[in-house]
Amino acid sequence: MSLPADLHMHTPLCRHAVGEPVDYARQALAAGLREIGFSDHSPMARDDFDNWRMYDRQLDEYVAKVRTAQKEFPQLTIRLGLEVDFLPGHEDWIWKLAARHPWDYFIGSVHYISDGWDIDNPAKLSEWKKRDAFEVWSAYFDRLTQAAESNLFEIIGHADLPKKFGIRPAQDCTPLYEKFLNAAVKSGCAIELNTAGLRKECREIYPSRELLNLAFDRHVPITFGSDAHAPEEVGMNFSDAVALARSVGFTETLKFKQRQPESVWL
Repeated sequence: MSLPADLHMHTPLCRHAVGEPVDYARQALAAGLREIGFSDHSPMARDDFDNWRMYDRQLDEYVAKVRTAQKEFPQLTIRLGLEVDFLPGHEDWIWKLAARHPWDYFIGSVHYISDGWDIDNPAKLSEWKKRDAFEVWSAYFDRLTQAAESNLFEIIGHADLPKKFGIRPAQDCTPLYEKFLNAAVKSGCAIELNTAGLRKECREIYPSRELLNLAFDRHVPITFGSDAHAPEEVGMNFSDAVALARSVGFTETLKFKQRQPESVWL
């Protein structure tokens, strides 16, 4: 089976990944991939915002590392992207990032529902005990909807990230999903099938089949990402992700060059 492009992987510059881009590229070839893309956590306007992303001064170094991998592995298509946190009020910063290099795509992600709480951070798991799960999910999807509406991103990352630790609300989240997906339709952005969820407590690909069914009904395009933080994770569980996508009805996926989409058969 021909595997789709893996468009979500990191580098040591984010301070919680290992292996250089050349190592990821080597593993991609071994796994049978034909195309990959790096999308490390972008810097923020303040270097002390948190401790799990590159510093602003390292952005050029990040690009250089990806360019080195491109030169060393010409038989593999390697794209240059960023995973960019969406926070209301930070839109100008994202536009500035976009102008600094010839990116192939941006993945827009929501990790924070407030400036002080990144909901997927294991060090802050106790914060979940202080809040109602549905309120957290609602706040998260409100921001994710804003991210989709912003026209800043080609892809929205790990769309149901709040399930990471297995904490799910008892209430029906369908209205949250529908509002987000309707925004994605209007802006034309894709959502990714992110296999990292299978390596987390939730033991499920992001997003769930339920959300993916709603996306298919609305013709929201998809991409694939391993969210690799180590070379051995490149393309991990992609056969499962492809099987899920096909079972829902998807027959195509997107890849990107210079922020322009190309549809390919799945």
